[in-house]
Amino acid sequence: MDNNIEKLDIKDVESAIEAILFAAGHPVTYEKLGEVLDLFEAQVKKKVKDFAEKYNADKSRGIMLLAFENSCQLCTKERFLPYIKETLGIRRGGNLSNSSLEVLAIIAYNEPVTRAFIDTVRKVDSAYVVNSLCEKNLIEACGRLDVPGRPNLYRTTPTFLRCFGIDSLEQLPYIDIPRAPAEGEIIPLDIVIPEVPSTENELPNSDTESPKSEE
Repeated sequence: MDNNIEKLDIKDVESAIEAILFAAGHPVTYEKLGEVLDLFEAQVKKKVKDFAEKYNADKSRGIMLLAFENSCQLCTKERFLPYIKETLGIRRGGNLSNSSLEVLAIIAYNEPVTRAFIDTVRKVDSAYVVNSLCEKNLIEACGRLDVPGRPNLYRTTPTFLRCFGIDSLEQLPYIDIPRAPAEGEIIPLDIVIPEVPSTENELPNSDTESPKSEE
């Protein structure tokens, strides 16, 4: 903590957190908040979790506080998106295509998974969609499966949680979906892809799929 910054009373910590997140406009780590507020990281994380419960319980607010595993952020509620777009003159949307939502659902409910697993579920080549989602930082490679060829394993990212307005994957709706295969195991699948919750924040660019990837 900077020696020139006055130490806050504990009752002012929540207000300080709100002010910092509002000004930042992006996720801020608990570690950074702890440095600034002269608190341990674990203390800040608990404070934010408790604050988020009270903050989000107020239905009159136009913004919500998302508490992720390692960071937190303020974001606008989806219901006010049309008014925000009209006020700011935003004409282009950034909604995800159905193909992208399918792939995200498969990964979110089974992660980590390989692209071959995704292709098996969708019964179509998903290379373009997977690459597109990686570029948008909604999914990421998180290792390799220990089988011949050592294919990449994919999982969702904190950006995915932020865009869908949830704190963790545990908040996704429960569905009865086949598990991901064990190492080296192949499971034939014939399932209906679950409907993914609408995003709380639109993505910066629209997702136009390549026809070749869906043939």
